[in-house]
Amino acid sequence: MTAPVLITGVGQRVGLHLALAFLEQGVPVIGTYRREREALAGLQAEGARLYPADFCHEPSLEGLIATLRDRHPALRAIIHNASDWMKEGDAPDAEVVARMMQVHVNAPYRLNLALAEALKAGADPVADIIHLTDYVADTGSAKHIAYAASKAALANMTLSFAKRLGPTVKVNAIAPALIRFNEHDDEAYRQKALAKSVMGKEGGEAEVWHTVQYLMQSQYVTGRTLHLDGGRHLV
Repeated sequence: MTAPVLITGVGQRVGLHLALAFLEQGVPVIGTYRREREALAGLQAEGARLYPADFCHEPSLEGLIATLRDRHPALRAIIHNASDWMKEGDAPDAEVVARMMQVHVNAPYRLNLALAEALKAGADPVADIIHLTDYVADTGSAKHIAYAASKAALANMTLSFAKRLGPTVKVNAIAPALIRFNEHDDEAYRQKALAKSVMGKEGGEAEVWHTVQYLMQSQYVTGRTLHLDGGRHLV
C-alpha cells in the first residue's frame, strides 16, 4: 500500500487542489490547516486525515510533530505548501519578520528533520520533500521584504536537505509566480500582473499538480527549483 503524502495548508487554493488530486489517484493524504474552512469537510469525507496546526504557535507545532511521528511512521512525501503573506507595515517589523521566518523556514525545517525516518520508511523506492517557494525568492520584493527573504531561505534549505537526505529522499522546490488571482483582485491589478509574463495568463493550480507529479515520478532530480512563472524572467 502506498504511504501517505503530507501536505501543509490544505484548506484552500493549491494545497486543496493537490490534496484532492492525490485522493482521486487513491493516494492517502495527511493535511494540516490553520483555521476551519468549508472545504475541509469535503477532504475528510474523501478520506484525508486532517490536523489543525498554527505554525506560529510553538506548542501547536510541537504537538503536530509528536502526533505525526506517533500516528504515521511512513510517509511517501511532504509538500510544504503552508504560507503566510505579510508586507512591511501590516504589523510591527519584528512581528512581520518573525512570522514569515516561522511559517516558511522554522516549520519546514523542524518537520523535515523530525519526519526524515518516516520518509525513509515510506520510500518507494525513493521519497520526496517538495518546498513551495516563490518567484520573489530570486528577485526580492520592495513591499514584502521579510516574505521574500523567508522564501529565499526555504529555497536554500532545498539544497541542504537534498544533500543530507539523499539518495533515499529527493528534495526539490517549486517557485510559482502568478498561479491564481484572488476574488477581490480588481481588473486594473489583474491586467498589470498578466503583463509581467510572456504567457500573459494565470498558471492555475493544475500546473503545480503536474510539476509535483513530475518530481515525484523522477528517480534522479534532487536539489532543484522548478520555476512556474510563465516566462516572467523574460519580460
